[in-house]
Amino acid sequence: MEIVGTIIKRAMAIRTTVNKVRRKSAPERVQRKTLLKLLSKARYTQFGQNFEFESMLMANNPEKLFQRVVPIYDYNRIFDEWWHKTLAGEDDVCWPGKIRYFALSSGTSGSASKYIPITSSTMRSMKKTSLRQLVSLVNYGLNEDFFTKGVLVLGGSTALQNMGNYYQGDLSGINQSKMPFWTQPFYKPGKEIARHTDWNIKIDEIARNAPKWDIGMLTGIPAWNQLVLERIIEMHGLNDIHEIWPNLQVFIYGGVAFEPYRKRFEKLLGKPIHYLETYLASEGFIAYQSRKDVKGMELVLDNGIFMEFIPFNENNFNSDGTLKSHPETLLIHEVEKGVDYAILLSTNAGIWRYLIGDTIKFSSLENLEIVITGRTKHFLSLCGEHVSTENMNHAIEVVSNTFNIPISEYTVSGIGVGSLFGHKWYIGVDVPGIDKDALQRKLDEALKELNDDYAVERKYALREVQVELIPTAKFYEWMAKKGKMGAQHKFPRVLQREAFAEWEAFVSEMA
Repeated sequence: MEIVGTIIKRAMAIRTTVNKVRRKSAPERVQRKTLLKLLSKARYTQFGQNFEFESMLMANNPEKLFQRVVPIYDYNRIFDEWWHKTLAGEDDVCWPGKIRYFALSSGTSGSASKYIPITSSTMRSMKKTSLRQLVSLVNYGLNEDFFTKGVLVLGGSTALQNMGNYYQGDLSGINQSKMPFWTQPFYKPGKEIARHTDWNIKIDEIARNAPKWDIGMLTGIPAWNQLVLERIIEMHGLNDIHEIWPNLQVFIYGGVAFEPYRKRFEKLLGKPIHYLETYLASEGFIAYQSRKDVKGMELVLDNGIFMEFIPFNENNFNSDGTLKSHPETLLIHEVEKGVDYAILLSTNAGIWRYLIGDTIKFSSLENLEIVITGRTKHFLSLCGEHVSTENMNHAIEVVSNTFNIPISEYTVSGIGVGSLFGHKWYIGVDVPGIDKDALQRKLDEALKELNDDYAVERKYALREVQVELIPTAKFYEWMAKKGKMGAQHKFPRVLQREAFAEWEAFVSEMA
């Protein structure tokens, strides 16, 4: 097996060299080529003919013509105007042929499931980008033997629903069901366990089989990986997960920021491991962490996704996070470092100028690396404080370090306080005897230091934050009640008014 590992590592090193050469190409040229490929492929579809993609292919500046002619879509608009036809079985709507797979995605909104089209081109692109991230592991000093170890892929059920015209299910389930044969010896938990739709049964099956596997890498959302590791340790009477998986060295995660989970997660380990972030959404594999000791994720510009960037400010967005008419829209070579942007995607799944809902900022223009800062509608700005999810995560990290307690789950909402405004937090704390008032003051202080707008508004319109400390399990009980237990779901960091009222009623009932 060491020989196999050596071969794999050397092949990866060669690919890494090729990737470095590829990144030196001018990003605007790479993205133009990507757009032209998309336009050419879709020019005879209903969408392509409606917006005259043929003429864009002959334009001197196809990007600007594309931006001028094709409107910006959110999910409801593109579904109502176009994707409903695809779901009904029509061919050649937004992408050539018939769409046979739809990923069900509810994100963190708590709304009804969205149907995101998945094409064979999409799946090839996602596999290609996944391979690129695996190739980047040669930068982490791992020995050859690591590349022969198992990979625990903690995703949704691979049991897809046959709806007649199409199959529907979790994106992770769709991708796992189409994994190439050569990955099967490495892939865990295996097809049978992966098919389970009941999350608790899946966890128990993974825990029971854990001693049979030699796992080198974990992948998935932090919260659910944490629960799996805790179940394995409890079932087998371990002190830490490395007693059963001594070769575990890498955790590839996505979906949420890892920092709120770090303290509790690392208590489950016997030695340090590498953490690599990915930006894999149902709409496409957008970016991945490719360098050691660097927080940012490298954008994937040459693999079926054309990107545009809207500055996330009051000129382009309303106070509730909805997009204004005629926003400023930038291309990859027009962005600036440290500015929050909302992303528009056009992809090889028939997704066109689609507002995905995430906000990002560039941490490096040279390497085209980004960090996710939040959601366009998951931030607080009741009176101009503009508190992002990134601010919230950092403030929680400060509190966690100050009181030396793990905090993996929290949620917050804006509330009225007399004629003024306030923020109310629910924070998962499992350590007894924590001084809530002291924690509340530290949270407020951290937010003031992190966000100048917040500090100013606290002097005038914002009252002191309110904090409730509850067991972390309450968050997962709520998810279970909502039918959102599983590796593809995460608890929303910000709850809007109606959802927050429902959450508070739930917490009160369960007290």
